Amino acid sequence: MNRDPTNLLERMHLTIPLIGFYDAPDISHFKPLVKPSQRKHACIFSFYKSWLSGNTVHITKDNPGCGGCSHWLFGSVTRSRKEYVEFLVDDEGLKSSHYLMNEWLDYRTPYEPKYPNILIGPLKQDQYEYLKSITFFVNPDQLSLLVLGANYNSAPGDPVPVIAPFGSGCMELIPLFENLNIPQAIIGATDIAMRQYLPPDILAFTATKPMFKQLCELDEKSFLYKTFWGNLRKVRGI
Repeated sequence: MNRDPTNLLERMHLTIPLIGFYDAPDISHFKPLVKPSQRKHACIFSFYKSWLSGNTVHITKDNPGCGGCSHWLFGSVTRSRKEYVEFLVDDEGLKSSHYLMNEWLDYRTPYEPKYPNILIGPLKQDQYEYLKSITFFVNPDQLSLLVLGANYNSAPGDPVPVIAPFGSGCMELIPLFENLNIPQAIIGATDIAMRQYLPPDILAFTATKPMFKQLCELDEKSFLYKTFWGNLRKVRGI
């Protein structure tokens, strides 16, 4: 199985490291580690620059960083349903009514980790069995390429290869996938609450392992080596 992204990243001209979401028993394989402060709110995307430096964010149920991560990545209840709905609808205006927000909360379920440790950071090939999703941080041209790549092997009756569901930034890393065993990707970093931590021209593209495999297998017969992508690279001065 080809899971080496080297050729893909070279053709994309992507220098930002890929970020893996791991559910793992042993944190020693992921050093150097950084952790949120237990004394203040810390969105996991506030560690973006730490990821660029090669660090891995280590979060646990007892130290998740923020209330959103606590709920969506560990299933913790940090406030009553009524308070949560009022905050999301009345304070932040994220849905048009309490009814719709309640419907959405009934439909979406938190991720259920197998191990105590969630680790988010650079890819570790020797920890591939614990890897759950892979995130590309990309500009619009690179996002277009990945969307095309995700559709490359997709037939009309297959599961939708790329989705862009409503949810928080941390939800877009894993709990918004309904099945991690199918090739699918999420266009992420669309949560305006977390975008302050990213450059303005960067979005996320988060893939399941089967989708990552398909992207890594794009070869000389694909659009990566054809006229459209070549012309765009020339226009961009690449």
